[in-house]
Amino acid sequence: MNKEQKIAAILKQYWGYDQFRTSQQEIILSVLNGQDTLALLPTGGGKSICFQVPALAMDGICIVISPLIALMKDQVYHLKERGILAAAIFSGMHAHEVDRILDNCIYGEVKFLYVSPERLESALFRERLQKMKVSLWAVDEAHCIAQWGYDFRPPYLKIAEIRTFFPEVPVLALTATATAEVREDIQEKLAFKNGAVYVNSFARSNLAYVVQEEDEKMEKLIHILKRVPGCGIVYVRNRKLTRETAEWLNNHGISADFYHAGLTIADRSKKQEAWIKNKVRIMVATNAFGMGIDKPDVRVVVHIDLADSLEAYYQEAGRGGRDGNKAYAIVLYNQEDVQAAQFRLSYFNPTPTQVVQVYEALAHYFQIPLGSGVGESFDFNIGDFCQKFNQDPPVVLRAIQILEQHDYLTPSEAIFLPSRLRFLVDKSALYTFEIENKRSEPLIKCLLRNYPLFNGDFVEIQESVIAAQ
Repeated sequence: MNKEQKIAAILKQYWGYDQFRTSQQEIILSVLNGQDTLALLPTGGGKSICFQVPALAMDGICIVISPLIALMKDQVYHLKERGILAAAIFSGMHAHEVDRILDNCIYGEVKFLYVSPERLESALFRERLQKMKVSLWAVDEAHCIAQWGYDFRPPYLKIAEIRTFFPEVPVLALTATATAEVREDIQEKLAFKNGAVYVNSFARSNLAYVVQEEDEKMEKLIHILKRVPGCGIVYVRNRKLTRETAEWLNNHGISADFYHAGLTIADRSKKQEAWIKNKVRIMVATNAFGMGIDKPDVRVVVHIDLADSLEAYYQEAGRGGRDGNKAYAIVLYNQEDVQAAQFRLSYFNPTPTQVVQVYEALAHYFQIPLGSGVGESFDFNIGDFCQKFNQDPPVVLRAIQILEQHDYLTPSEAIFLPSRLRFLVDKSALYTFEIENKRSEPLIKCLLRNYPLFNGDFVEIQESVIAAQ
């Protein structure tokens, strides 16, 4: 079996496709031939297959460098669904769990290990990495090297250092957006050797983009969904609107459900599964919906609220027509939407004075003099901070990013990953445990007073609140 036949068989076995999309086969063969490769594919162009298929065709493990924890978790989940062993290491995990995963990568049969660029700098990780049989480096969302590497996340500029341990292993960099200058930067920073570059047009010829000013957006939405057959997504800005819009559609004879991040994991999975299997035609959702969902037959994506950015819109609209057939990406807006967008633009971009105020407030919050604290770490509860200093969370988060860019502080990824807890036993078993373990009783009662721990899902907790009580 030659290389072309082998990768076609892998594609059929794990993904059920009979043929590759444009450029996928060429990119995969470039990697299999040991060539450093940069691939630019549009949103929905199947970038992940470009490293997953060759990795399955080779002996050893593929190290995937990914910028976001959510992306890592999502891809690991979908690989496991296909019977492929994959794992991810990210901040907030217990040291024992990290150690177990690294052992499985060395001695087990894990094919994909997802890590952040920051993880590559860890001495422990580098030591264990050298015991692995690495077959491929895959850098997902490679434009981050140029976009974040110079200020926001400097470890992106050091990825090439890790290649010295396995000089013969090729690297595949993938992105949906990169100018000619950024392409050169990516290749230079990843130490490409005789690299190959594959660029697919970002234009989606089957996807029609429509932007329409409309005062009666809900009436227009009904009109669109009755004229365009097939399943679709309707994006709105907040959770309340997801429910209200879904009810509106159902009342007008259009099968719909709603989705947002506030639902339980079980509910989100159930709703998503029903939509994927076409038991529900329209999903009304916030931007929490869609990432990693590979549903090819979405015929229409409607935004009745403006997306946060052009990049976000391109990603969300790009979920339509992934099967190559005609689909529509439609934006319905009015002048109130425009004014709200202009307000958000100023709200999420603090002035220099606001950034200085946040910096001074942080010093007061941590009880340290301005300019001190080098090499120290502090627990940070953004909700508590904003309440004490009368700050808006979006302004604070953006100010922290700006302060990091100028080397005033370095937030850990854990700031976005609060501790989570759930009880695995029922109330009766917990009560028995309390009786038999009197020293644990105050802690258990404190937890139960503050958090709904019997709903089956993990609940975010605040150790400082628990400790104070």
